[in-house]
Amino acid sequence: MSSATRKHTALPKAQILIEALPWLTRHHGRTVVIKFGGNAMVDEELKAAFAQDVVFLRHAGLRPVVVHGGGPQISAALDRHGLVSEFKAGLRVTTPEAMDVVRMVLAGQVQRELVGLLNEHGPLAVGLTGEDACTITATKHRPRIDGELVDIGRVGEITAIDTGAIQALLADGRIPVVSSIARSEDDGHVYNVNADTAAAALAAALGAETLMVLTDVEGLYEDWPDSDEVISRLTATELEKLLPELSSGMAPKMEGCLHAVRNGVTTARVIDGRVQHSILLEIFTDEGIGTMVVPDGQGEQ
Repeated sequence: MSSATRKHTALPKAQILIEALPWLTRHHGRTVVIKFGGNAMVDEELKAAFAQDVVFLRHAGLRPVVVHGGGPQISAALDRHGLVSEFKAGLRVTTPEAMDVVRMVLAGQVQRELVGLLNEHGPLAVGLTGEDACTITATKHRPRIDGELVDIGRVGEITAIDTGAIQALLADGRIPVVSSIARSEDDGHVYNVNADTAAAALAAALGAETLMVLTDVEGLYEDWPDSDEVISRLTATELEKLLPELSSGMAPKMEGCLHAVRNGVTTARVIDGRVQHSILLEIFTDEGIGTMVVPDGQGEQ
């Protein structure tokens, strides 16, 4: 290959790197909280690409924090233990027996695998649950269904976040990987908390620049199911008006985005975790994908 040909083939790579420069400058030293879930969590290639993206963010000078749940893995483990998976108001009914399985799967399986994938790239990831160092504290959550408060077991409503352990890990250059389990504020139990909600609460408490929620759709659709046009950007108030119409799966994600931007997070984004390297596309290119939520007063730019 001639030197002229080499220069020609390398040039597009240089242009891609240069396009990332303003974003690298903007995000340097900033904390980004990423909710890992959906297909990205079960597909081997997507899992590997996710780990590469998170490590890239860390080496590019950002401070990534990963929060995960584990719905499919929990359902599979409950099946193996002969326990029924039941949902009310979009939340898993969590008996004491089921909570033991939830804790085992999240902290002992999903988190371990994710920490392992990240640490293929260096001694970076450290796993913890919301129980560790009182990171997430919760009280029993009783959703209202048809006007009645319903008991759904060990499902928690977050009451406090202590970011001390996460901040210490970030200061040490590590990547915290947090399982969405909370210690109890009042009864000595542990609680299963929605991972979207936990990620949003952590993003707000950490003063994160960005909350990113991986999902299995392209973003928030304009007029689903009549249209598959994705809303690329909307303000907190615009989102609040749409919340009552959202599906039970999308509602906690968008409520989390709303909570984040109302509590100091600069942007919250729902992105398609089925697309390899969607995190890098969203953070480092002009053609962001998915739906971005911004605080009021920051409409179209």
